[in-house]
Amino acid sequence: MNPNTILWIYIVLLVAGGLVGFLKAKSKASLIMSVSFAALLSICATRGILDARMANILANVILAVLLVFFGWRLTKSKKFMPNGLMLVLTLAALVLRNFSR
Repeated sequence: MNPNTILWIYIVLLVAGGLVGFLKAKSKASLIMSVSFAALLSICATRGILDARMANILANVILAVLLVFFGWRLTKSKKFMPNGLMLVLTLAALVLRNFSR
């Protein structure tokens, strides 16, 4: 599978997770942050203003930041949903993007 396809799938899941957080818990922060990170990842996926190498590096950095964030939230809450699920999805996206080339 193409690394960009993996990234687009992750972007959709990230926004869906933020939307669920907003609808279920009325968390505006969840929606805002998911859309913000999705927008950054979308720039990387389309490579609109970045060259291919820089876009891949930036996408990996953003995914690593999200990985740390979801891991920190999981250790804090001790509940798998939603942070554990997003941790697994972020790790899968990071690994698949880098080993599917």
